[in-house]
Amino acid sequence: MQDRIKYWKGIEELENTPGFAKNAHNEFPEFLPINEAKGDGESSGATAPRRDFLKLLGFGLAAATLASCEAPVRKAIPYLNKPVDVEPGVANWYASTYFNNGDFNSILVKSREGRPIKIEPNPSSSLTPMGTSSKAQASVLSLYDNNRLRTPLIKGKEAEWKKVDSEIRSALSRVSGKVAFVSSTVISPSTKQLINEFGAKTGNFEHVTYDANSASALIGANGGVVPGYDFSKANIIVSIGADFLGTWVAPIPFAKQYIQNRKVSSDNRNMSRHYQFETIMSLTGANADVRVPIKPSEELAVVKAIYNGLSGQGSSAPATVDKKAIDAVIKDLRANNGRALVVSGSNDPAVQTLITAINKSIGAEGTTIDTAAPYFVKQGNDAQMLRLIEEMNNGSVGAVFFYSANPVYDHPLAERVASGLKRVALKVSFADRVDETAALVDYVTPDNHYLESWNDYEPKRGFLSLAQPVISPIFMTRQMQDSLLTWSGNNTNFYEYLRNNWRKSASGDFNAFWEKAVHDGVLENGTSMLALSTGAASTMTAADAAGRASKAVAGGKIEAVVYEKVAIGTGSEANNPWLQEMADPISKATWDNYVAMSQSMAKEMDIVQGNVIKVTYANGKTLELPALIQPGQAAGTVGIAMGYGREVESMPTAKGRGANAFPIATVADNTILFAGGVQLEKTGSTVEIAQMQTHHTIMDRLVVQENTLANYKKNPKEVTEYIRIATHEGPAKPAAISLWDDYEYKNHHWGMVVDLNSCIGCGACTISCQAENNIPVVGKQEVLNRREMHWMRIDRYYSAVEHEAKDYQTMENPADNPSVIFQPMMCQHCNHAPCETVCPVAATMHSSEGINQMAYNRCVGTRYCANNCPYKVRRFNWFAYSNNDKFDFNMNNDLGKMVLNPDVTVRSRGVMEKCSFCVQRVQLGKLEAKRENRRPVDGEIVSACAQSCPTDAIIFGDMLDPESRISKTLAREKGERAFHVLEELNVQPNVTYLTKIRNLA
Repeated sequence: MQDRIKYWKGIEELENTPGFAKNAHNEFPEFLPINEAKGDGESSGATAPRRDFLKLLGFGLAAATLASCEAPVRKAIPYLNKPVDVEPGVANWYASTYFNNGDFNSILVKSREGRPIKIEPNPSSSLTPMGTSSKAQASVLSLYDNNRLRTPLIKGKEAEWKKVDSEIRSALSRVSGKVAFVSSTVISPSTKQLINEFGAKTGNFEHVTYDANSASALIGANGGVVPGYDFSKANIIVSIGADFLGTWVAPIPFAKQYIQNRKVSSDNRNMSRHYQFETIMSLTGANADVRVPIKPSEELAVVKAIYNGLSGQGSSAPATVDKKAIDAVIKDLRANNGRALVVSGSNDPAVQTLITAINKSIGAEGTTIDTAAPYFVKQGNDAQMLRLIEEMNNGSVGAVFFYSANPVYDHPLAERVASGLKRVALKVSFADRVDETAALVDYVTPDNHYLESWNDYEPKRGFLSLAQPVISPIFMTRQMQDSLLTWSGNNTNFYEYLRNNWRKSASGDFNAFWEKAVHDGVLENGTSMLALSTGAASTMTAADAAGRASKAVAGGKIEAVVYEKVAIGTGSEANNPWLQEMADPISKATWDNYVAMSQSMAKEMDIVQGNVIKVTYANGKTLELPALIQPGQAAGTVGIAMGYGREVESMPTAKGRGANAFPIATVADNTILFAGGVQLEKTGSTVEIAQMQTHHTIMDRLVVQENTLANYKKNPKEVTEYIRIATHEGPAKPAAISLWDDYEYKNHHWGMVVDLNSCIGCGACTISCQAENNIPVVGKQEVLNRREMHWMRIDRYYSAVEHEAKDYQTMENPADNPSVIFQPMMCQHCNHAPCETVCPVAATMHSSEGINQMAYNRCVGTRYCANNCPYKVRRFNWFAYSNNDKFDFNMNNDLGKMVLNPDVTVRSRGVMEKCSFCVQRVQLGKLEAKRENRRPVDGEIVSACAQSCPTDAIIFGDMLDPESRISKTLAREKGERAFHVLEELNVQPNVTYLTKIRNLA
């Protein structure tokens, strides 16, 4: 032993050796020899100053491995006086709220040593008690965006807050004309009150609300609010272009409601029926039982046919629309009076007026529509914004403030907005970076990130929630509300202002009431605090709407629809690399947008995927994008996503990706219509689209399974197909002969059940897994190289035939209007794992609790295990992604590394990685139970994917616990809907799937 000790050296001795200096220089280029280093320091051979070396070793390496860093803490301070609520190595949880462009989630924020690292749903909320959106999950990474402004700006130059405040107050005192406060929807009662109080001190004031993806017509047709839809009470759901599971109004609450009537089992063999009429293949349309492709110009005609049919006037659908489907809709709506719901995503006032009339006629109000509890998440008023644009251009606006609004980018009249700003004397933006609008203003006073802020929210009448800061402001930013208070001459900070406003809702001891509200994050006692100012309701009658003709399409015979993607949304979060690399649920494309067209149109125009198409709008503007062949796209139409085409330097991750589709939208009747006529022509160039799934079907293998509700009711044991191996005794169990020894699980046996009826394909689980397990972003080129790193993916499969009960398993080439199945795919943790038998160094092994484990330090990168995995769920780390400047959108800086989870190893280059069933959560749950001398209780240990699922599609638990939910589900579904993927291989996965059931008309 003494002979071996001499080979080990201390840091002080090691740093002076030439060999170490050479290797350190190779690993850290910034670690320069002393003769190249700037400044004075301790000269010790060929190395840099010793204090700099120790600083690099202590903070540089620790940042990569323990997710620590210098920013925003400027000094390394030991916990001699530790904060009371911080225990090193123990997570703190804070209740808060995420809200952005209509996407609402009551959340819990996980913080480690002062760093927010993970978002989870808040079970105390009855509105969003389970699951989150993908954008909410990714929002924690946006907190650490290095491109956020660090200080306020005056005319594009960095400035001090004191000078900015002085100049803005002075300019406000001299302002002549209207003072306008332009924002996207504000659902904060306290913020709305503060904005009005600020405006009252300026004289001629108007708060203008506009949403990039407007629902103005819906609001106008329903008395100035979005109706309180409740999909859980509807037996029949009819949607005309409303992607209510993906992007329309309130997708997370709607998904929770929707799935309650879609889960089937031996205890409940009934489910709702969902009809979808739409142009693009949306997330909601992909989940529908009956889907009918229509053109945007046919929406009004379809709604009129349903309205006339219900009123006894006979349906007269367009010849190009499936009359059989419309007749079935009318029949089902009549038969389910009071138990049906019709919604539309159109921004045409005539369409929404008829939808309101239809819902009244089928008894929806008071049942599937809660008239006493409308949604407030959309309040945009198109007419109000259009009027302001003209007022700016005629010089009658003296000051304008932009809060969470970027109309120079995302308004169809962006050029008019830009020209109007030149005639406004005082222009202020609260943007967190220099976006397209902020680049044209006088002052940019950057707002805090929502995780750095206090706020309150009321997404639905009577449902209040709070947001609290979980980290001090990283940069020299200031919450918008505090800025307004400062400029109003109010010395109160917004925290006290918020508390004072909430005193109205308290009874008894206010401090106790407040502490409970902050702790729970929600207050749902029926109290409403939000005062709306959305403008007058529409005066159009149903008779007027029914008498209107469908709008003609200008610019060409091809119609284009602008739609919102589940991940990118309207573009406000486009600089988030997690969202850019998240595969679109339908196209599976990443990093770019494209022109989605039908198979028939592509064939007619001789277009293949990747051909760059020039799109010319009716107003003469053009854009160029690659074509993507999309099954289910309505014939004669194309779809282009909004939220792309950013060119500002402050969004390098999004810059230069795709093209801006907002100019396609047209203005008619003081509303914005997200459709218009276009002309298409091939340019001759080609751009490859980075897709995470390039195959369309399952090629007749038993990967996913589906059947009809009628068959399920008739014989539930025949809806799922099983592989049976024949022996001399006849049909036998698949495990009759095996190359593997069986494991005996004595304590725990972890497993997962995925209900394909509940999975809507939203992808929230993918981002949740990425955040929990430190999964890197690899970029478009690496995705093209098939080197994406997601441990969990959502595979999307198309059927080769439209719904026919007689032919359900024919899946080769997709039909023009295929049915769609989403299947979450992760490591199956096989009991007879093929990967384990081929690893030459035993890096992949089986635990005593049924988890297929990876010893990263043992892996030598042969990739034999990936070759031998039939599910293709193993990922090889080709690069050191988190420390490689090639991946500049990744967490390769100290600030970005703050999001890393210290409970999960940051993998180095050259190792295989995969789903671990969130083993760090399993171990934590077991240890906490052990401290209390008990077994873990079912539900205490939940994988990240299961916790983030808004439809409860994933069940994780201990299969040895007879009282666990997973055990009961498997016992109930065995022999009916339960199946294993590729069961014929006999690898015996610990992940079980439940067959998809459709309620066909």
